[in-house]
Amino acid sequence: MSIVPKLSSTEKEDLILKGINKYRKSVNVSELAENDKASCLADEIADDLEDQPCSGADKFADDPTRTVTELVNFPKLANKCDINITTTTDGVILPVCVPDLVSELVLGNYTHSPYKKFLKDSKYSGTGVGSEGAWIVVVLTTDKPTGSFSAATSLAAFGIVQALVVSFLGSVVALLY
Repeated sequence: MSIVPKLSSTEKEDLILKGINKYRKSVNVSELAENDKASCLADEIADDLEDQPCSGADKFADDPTRTVTELVNFPKLANKCDINITTTTDGVILPVCVPDLVSELVLGNYTHSPYKKFLKDSKYSGTGVGSEGAWIVVVLTTDKPTGSFSAATSLAAFGIVQALVVSFLGSVVALLY
């Protein structure tokens, strides 16, 4: 019988954000600040992906430019967060699927994968983290009007498609070993 307490989704998300910021600090990049609209979008995308098995992540990983089209509800999800999908061209959405959201494996999916190029990029200054089931989603924002997700800006589906990337645990682990 284990006496290790089970972490809530919020606690896991906080742990992942702390780990990502620790990684950024180790590569001499400033920490990410929390962004409410990015958090909302990350939560909505994670909720949308919740019932999809991790094996389904392959369809995203095969062609990351298809991800927005694979997220059929993307415009609705962005709208729920008061994000207009016609003007923002900066920002990146980084979902991963890890059974039980084991923190070390999740962090490895971000720091030992193609995602690390986004995490190491100093243009990203804000973030939102959301999780549901085996899925965790990190949304990165910039300080630019086209990437801050502020009331005056929004997430453009076509601009973000180029930076939208999905990783699958099995694919990343296979690449690491």
